Amino acid sequence: MASMTDVIFLLLIFFMVTSTVVIPNAIKVTLPQAQKQTAAKPLTRVTIDANLNYYVAFGNQREKRVSFEEITPFLQDSYAKEPEMFVALYADETVPYKEIVRILNIANQNKFKMVLATRAQK
Repeated sequence: MASMTDVIFLLLIFFMVTSTVVIPNAIKVTLPQAQKQTAAKPLTRVTIDANLNYYVAFGNQREKRVSFEEITPFLQDSYAKEPEMFVALYADETVPYKEIVRILNIANQNKFKMVLATRAQK
């Protein structure tokens, strides 16, 4: 019986160690908490309109139109200015999911905190 306990214990340790190595294929999104009032952190906005035009803005700046290739350097510069920033993604409801995932991939690769903006239900 003692040897059976040792085998079970070793299997348990094996599965605990190997489960930490597995990385899920999920995009992690940090959502804002609405339960308590907190000081607003600098916000960087990425907007995709219905015509698949990209716009970016940092803080209170006005949105400027950019190409997809210019988004990553812009976000990296914004992060250099404010490491505590988070990125809000505003996408028109007609934008293909593929385009949204491309932006989420940029955030995931650079470890940016990302928020998907939605409108309130009526």
